[in-house]
Amino acid sequence: MSTAILTGTPVPGSPLEGDLRSLGFDVRTAPDAAAAVGLLAAVPPADRVALVDQRFVGHLHALRLALTDPRFPAAAVTGALTAQPEARAALSVALATVTNGTAASRTDAKADAAVRTGGTGLATEPGQPATHTASAELPLADRVSAALDADGTAVQHPELGSLVAAVPDGPAAREEALAAVAAVDDEAVRLRSAVKARDGFFTTFCISPYSRYLARWCARRGLTPNQVTTASLLTALVAAGCAATGTRGGYVAAGLLLLFSFVLDCTDGQLARYSLQYSTMGAWLDATFDRAKEYAYYAGLALGAARGGDDVWALALAAMVLQSVRHFVDFSFNEANADSTAATVNGKAVVGTPTTALSSRLDSVGWTVWVRRMIVLPIGERWAMIAVLTALTTPRIVFYALLAGCAFAACYTTAGRVLRSVTRKAVRTDRAAQALADLADTGPLAELVARAVRRPVRALPGVLPLLVALAGGAAAVGVAAFGPLDSPLLILGALVYVVTSGIAVAHRMGGPLDWLVPPVFRATEYGFLLVLAARADVPGALPAAFGLIAAVAYHHYDTVYRIRGGAGAPPRGLVRALGGHEGRTLLVAVLAALTTAESDLAPELTVIAVLVAVIALAESIRFWVSSGAPAVHDEGETA
Repeated sequence: MSTAILTGTPVPGSPLEGDLRSLGFDVRTAPDAAAAVGLLAAVPPADRVALVDQRFVGHLHALRLALTDPRFPAAAVTGALTAQPEARAALSVALATVTNGTAASRTDAKADAAVRTGGTGLATEPGQPATHTASAELPLADRVSAALDADGTAVQHPELGSLVAAVPDGPAAREEALAAVAAVDDEAVRLRSAVKARDGFFTTFCISPYSRYLARWCARRGLTPNQVTTASLLTALVAAGCAATGTRGGYVAAGLLLLFSFVLDCTDGQLARYSLQYSTMGAWLDATFDRAKEYAYYAGLALGAARGGDDVWALALAAMVLQSVRHFVDFSFNEANADSTAATVNGKAVVGTPTTALSSRLDSVGWTVWVRRMIVLPIGERWAMIAVLTALTTPRIVFYALLAGCAFAACYTTAGRVLRSVTRKAVRTDRAAQALADLADTGPLAELVARAVRRPVRALPGVLPLLVALAGGAAAVGVAAFGPLDSPLLILGALVYVVTSGIAVAHRMGGPLDWLVPPVFRATEYGFLLVLAARADVPGALPAAFGLIAAVAYHHYDTVYRIRGGAGAPPRGLVRALGGHEGRTLLVAVLAALTTAESDLAPELTVIAVLVAVIALAESIRFWVSSGAPAVHDEGETA
C-alpha cells in the first residue's frame, strides 16, 4: 500500500487527489508541517509514502515517474517527493528537521540554487512556467528533498524533458502552468519514453514503431512484463518445435514465430518502462530467457536438419559457442572499464586515443552510426536474419550465415576494444579487478595452483598471464583436435590448462588486457567440448555436448547478471561444487580418455549436463527469487 500526504494550500477544483489515487495512493491531507509529521508516523514502516504540495500542476506521467518507480529508495520532482521503506527513516528525520526549522537555511539555499540553474526535475523547458520565485515559498516536499540530499540520502530526480512539474505561486502562474500542461501530450511522451534510447536499426525502425502500442495494450489489460517475457519464451519454443519438423512449412512457421517472439521480447521491456513495473524477477527472466530462446531454436534447427538427413549439430554448437564468447568479451570489457580512470603521462591524463577519435568522427555522420550498430549483429538483426533464412533456405545455410556474421562482429568489436585498452592504458579499480576474477569462474584446482605460484607470478610483466592463459587453452583444444582421444595425452593437455589457468588468475587483474582472460577461459572450455564431441563421431555426443555447454553457459550468464546488478558473484561454494572451468574440462578429458566404449561418451556428458543444470538452476532461482537483488533494466528515451 502507498500513502500520499498532501501539504500546503488547498486549490479548489484541482485534479491532484484523483491523479494520486489513480497511481495507487491512499491520499491524506496535512494542514501544516506538524500535521504531516504525525501522518507520516502513522503510515506503516513497510509502505511507500509521498509528500505532495496541493498546488502541484503537472502531467500525470511526471508524477508517475517521481512517485512510483520501484528502483529508487527516494525520488522527487518539483512539489512531490516519495520514499520507499528503506528511505523512510531518513525521510522522517528530514521532515522533522525541516519542520523544526533547523535546516531551513541550507535547504532553501540548495533549492534556490537549483531554481537559478534549472536543476533536475524543475520545469525549465522553453515556454514552460518558472517553478519558484522565492525561497520562502518553496513547497515542503522540496525542502525535505533538499534536506535528504544534504544528509546523504540520494534522491533520484527523473528527467522530465517536455513534461511539466511545477508549483505555481499565484493564479496567473497557475494558468500559465496549466497551459503548458495542455500543450504537451502526456500519453505520447509516455509512449516515446517506453522505447530504449539506444537500439539496433531493425529494432528501432521495424519493431518499436508498433511494439510500443502493443505494450500499452498489455498495460491497459493488466498484463505484467514477466507475463509478456514468458509468452515470448513460449513462442520461441514453439518456433523451435516447428523448425524441428524439418518441413518447409515448419521452417516458414518457425521464422514467423521467431520474429513474433522478438516483438514480444521488445514489448516486455517497453511495458516495464511504460508502467514502471521494474522487478528483480523481471530482470532475471529478461536476461536469461533471451539465451534460452536462441539456443533452443538452434537445437530445433539441428533436429529439423537431421530429419532431412543433414547433421548440423556441430554447426549449431559452434554458433552457440561463438555467440556466448562474444557476449563474455562484451561483459568483461564493460566490467573492466565501468569505473576506470585514465592513465597519466608526464602528469597529464590520457583522455583521448586515436581509436576513440576515429569512433567520434564516425558517429558524427548519421548513417555510419546505424551501419556500426548493424554490423555487430545485435539481437534484432541476428534474429531477423535467422528467421528469414530459416523460411527461405536450409538450417545449414542458416548456421553458415550466422557463424560468418558473428565471427566478423566478434573480430570487429574485439579489435576495437583491444586498441582502446592498449592506447588508453586505463587504471582499473579493485572492484573491476575483483569482477574479472569472479567472471573467470576459477575452480578449486586452479585455486591451488594460484596459491602456490602467486608470489613469482606477481613479478611477471602484465600481459604475460594472459599469454599463459592463451597458451594453456590452445594446448587443451589442440590436443582434443589433433591428439588421440583414448590416450593419456588428452588428460595431459587438460592438466596443462589447469596449471596455466591458475597462473593466469594468480595476479591482480588490473592490466590493460586482463579483461580478455575470462573470455579465453570460456572459449577454451566450450571449444574443448565442441572439438571433442565432434571428433568422437558417436551418436548423441554432439547433442549431449550442446546440453552441457548450455547448462554451463547459463551459470556463466547468471554470474554476469549478478555482478551487473550489484549483487556480487555467486557463492564460492557453488563455483567449487561445479568444479570451475578447468575442473570440468579435466573431468571431460578423463572420461573421454578412460572410457572403454566410445558409445558411453554421450551418456556421460548428459549426466554431467544434468548435474550442472540442476545445481546452477537451483542456486540461481533461490538467489533471484529471495535475495531482493537490484533489478537491471535499460532506460527508455528521455521523456
